[in-house]
Amino acid sequence: MKKALLALSFVLCATLAMAQYRNKDGNRIGITGGVSQTSLFNSNFVTKPGIGFNGGLSVRGNYYNNWSMIYGMQFFQNKFSIETTTSSLQKKESEFNIQGAQIRLLLSYNVVKNHVSFDFGPVLQINDKLKTANSDQNNTITGTNLKAVQLEEISKVNGNVYVGISAGNRRIRAIVHYQYGFTNLLNKLNSEEDLVLLNNNTKFKGNLGTISGQLLFNL
Repeated sequence: MKKALLALSFVLCATLAMAQYRNKDGNRIGITGGVSQTSLFNSNFVTKPGIGFNGGLSVRGNYYNNWSMIYGMQFFQNKFSIETTTSSLQKKESEFNIQGAQIRLLLSYNVVKNHVSFDFGPVLQINDKLKTANSDQNNTITGTNLKAVQLEEISKVNGNVYVGISAGNRRIRAIVHYQYGFTNLLNKLNSEEDLVLLNNNTKFKGNLGTISGQLLFNL
């Protein structure tokens, strides 16, 4: 996982540097950071959204008339809770977190040039395991016979759809965007027949939905 993230970082930095060198007026390199709220949409568990964070680099380049393209990478930590039962039979919302990196390739329509834009496109997500606190790992997922720790081995490569809007000026912008995971985050769990049986003999299916607010600083 760490090697993959380092490789992605190298590729992005090299691409951004070349883009800036070729067209200093047409391309703008930006640094972003912000907070997110993530939900796990599924029919297997009782879940609640949680607060995480994200940040990264991007470059916006002129494309055609009022259209631009944005490509870049960001690191993220998303959180959500799943209802569990402790060994003392108490209900508890156990917090899970997922960390990783995303590569974006977005189209951007300039509603008001240099001030307001509407952005959309695909996102490739490479993430680590689904983790929870050591004290919660042996909690039982409500409605199943699964232990919280048994949800760790999720799919490592996922795809999202991005829709967002940004507003500000050439130097600083506020961004609000939503991402929906169109791939099944829990699909890898379906390869383990024992886990499917513990899940009431039901296939695992879960899609992430994340709304995020960020600040963008253009260099």
